[in-house]
Amino acid sequence: MSEKVYVFDTTLRDGEQSPGCSMNLEEKLKIARQLERLNVDIIEAGFPIASDGDFEAVQAISAQVRKPTIAALARTNREDIERAWEAIKGAHKARIHTFIATSDIHLEYKLRKSRSEVLQQVIETVRIARDLCEEVEFSSEDATRSDIDYLAEVFEAAIEKGATIINIPDTVGYAIPQEYGPFVKELISKISNREKAIFSCHCHNDLGLAVANSLAGIENGCRQVECTVNGIGERAGNASLEEIVMALRTKKALLPYHTDIVTEEIYRSSRLLSNLTGAFVQANKAIVGKNAFAHEAGIHQDGVLKYALTYEIMTPQSVGIVSSTLVMGKHSGRHALCKKFEELGYELSKEELERAYFFFTKLADQKKEIYDEDLVTIVQDGMKIIPDTYKVKYVHATGGNQELSCAVVKLERSGEVFVESAYGDGPVDATYKAVDRITGMRGRLLDYTINSVTRGKDALGEVFVHVDFGGRNYTGKAASVDIIDASARAYLNAVNKAMYEKEREQERESESASAVEL
Repeated sequence: MSEKVYVFDTTLRDGEQSPGCSMNLEEKLKIARQLERLNVDIIEAGFPIASDGDFEAVQAISAQVRKPTIAALARTNREDIERAWEAIKGAHKARIHTFIATSDIHLEYKLRKSRSEVLQQVIETVRIARDLCEEVEFSSEDATRSDIDYLAEVFEAAIEKGATIINIPDTVGYAIPQEYGPFVKELISKISNREKAIFSCHCHNDLGLAVANSLAGIENGCRQVECTVNGIGERAGNASLEEIVMALRTKKALLPYHTDIVTEEIYRSSRLLSNLTGAFVQANKAIVGKNAFAHEAGIHQDGVLKYALTYEIMTPQSVGIVSSTLVMGKHSGRHALCKKFEELGYELSKEELERAYFFFTKLADQKKEIYDEDLVTIVQDGMKIIPDTYKVKYVHATGGNQELSCAVVKLERSGEVFVESAYGDGPVDATYKAVDRITGMRGRLLDYTINSVTRGKDALGEVFVHVDFGGRNYTGKAASVDIIDASARAYLNAVNKAMYEKEREQERESESASAVEL
């Protein structure tokens, strides 16, 4: 009988700290709902003390996503812990996750505290957290570079004061499996009250070993694994959820452990995250990369055609990858489109189906072959996350290497139409300058990415942009067979997000002012 490993997903907290991967409240809710379908056990929804936006996101996820445990991060101080509890107290199952560093290098140079001071801080704050919340997780930052006897003392004290989950992070990704596994085993053996807690691993990928270290941690006593979709996270990222889950599933004889992850939701989770953040996975990424199940060598193709398992250790269907086959035509109706979306795992409301059908018919007029990937892009691109303050009505741009580029843009806001033109260094730059003139937002483009959804000269193209508005970064995305159209709508998507966030901040300030007056 295999033992269960609990999956703690920190895509919305540690993962969002990856450069360019910040999300607004609506996007975080969308990811959280998908993580619920994926059936993760715990969602670390954010760091409530960090900002009002983080607090609101954690609070909203706690209220709307009911199946998983919702965790909130807090440093080991009363203010952080109370703020975390305020955000998650509405959750069906809540967890406070509190942490402090324990390595001598962190104590000396970052915290400027002694070992005894940190130990006392852990004792006091874990008690506060447990008084508020039944489930408390304690993490020792930089655990793998900490003195093992001191670390055991800290963990023992945390358990004594009510911590029910103990996390052993490889914070800087410095360990290798031959170190991490034995370290975990010896550490747990030194903790006298170890039977009162579940031990967890949280590994970073600086040496490309986060998944290997996580598996070593599981083999040596950890029954919770902390990870992110696509392995996103600070620096080189975190342990990849999909790789850990499928390693446990495919190597049952050597790793007698299981998770409750619905693996058929893995690919959709990966695509959704990329779609919202613009952080694409490389083509040869394990499990979810574009080439993960592609076979070009003749001998491989021959083997797969005869018996798939000759060169595939898992099926594409087991992780929810759809086949790239011609599925629909310009004469297909709403009913057929609805059925196809159901096959792809999307249950659309009447309004969402109408919007998807509108974009589908436009696409069908522009390209001959429509693939499953096109349909997935249509439904993800068409689902509204925030209100469209401005909409693109018309865009026309000229360019070339012999003349100055020019663009004419027509935008609509609340029924009113605005038209502007601009010159620029290329048609995209000219288009964005025209948008700036209409909206008055003046964005600074940080990153611009084009991704071909399928093959062929008429392939649907996805454009992702990261734009700085007044020191804050926003992601914009759009898809079209016309790159200038997609570029304009992606940029406008970022503009609309920035305007929406500004309006929300003004509302919060107004509410705060009203509360003070009362």
